[in-house]
Amino acid sequence: MFIIKLKWQSIIAAIAITMACLFMPMEVHAHGVNINYTSNVEIEIIATYDSGIPMAGAQVAVYAPDDPTTPWLTGSCDEEGRFSFAPDTARPGIWDVQVRLAGHGGIIHIPVGGDTTTADGQVGFSHLQIGIMSACVIWGSTGTALYFSKRRKT
Repeated sequence: MFIIKLKWQSIIAAIAITMACLFMPMEVHAHGVNINYTSNVEIEIIATYDSGIPMAGAQVAVYAPDDPTTPWLTGSCDEEGRFSFAPDTARPGIWDVQVRLAGHGGIIHIPVGGDTTTADGQVGFSHLQIGIMSACVIWGSTGTALYFSKRRKT
């Protein structure tokens, strides 16, 4: 009876910790990346770290919508973290721009020409993807709790 009670306590604790992590806003002190863009005839991006420091010299790879695996253009940011390019307007869709420097980086999706809205009108993770990721986190936390609760018995 004590073992079953301990197992349920572990599961409830794992679920409570997971829910707390999902719904409590926390400040993270990692090197995040902010990439913003402006678009006229040419697109200019500005890549900075979360601290606002420019990603000077960062490597940039631009991917066309019809070939997301091969860079359409490569280059590097200037001292202010700026990079400009003129996309081929004959290739409308979502262009991906990846910026990387010393293990830090990010990717931004830029709509160019034509109808570039997604089916649900948003760019990023869909509600289904977020739900699946949340379920995986809960499943993993529960499994970890069960693993450690089983180790205590022996």
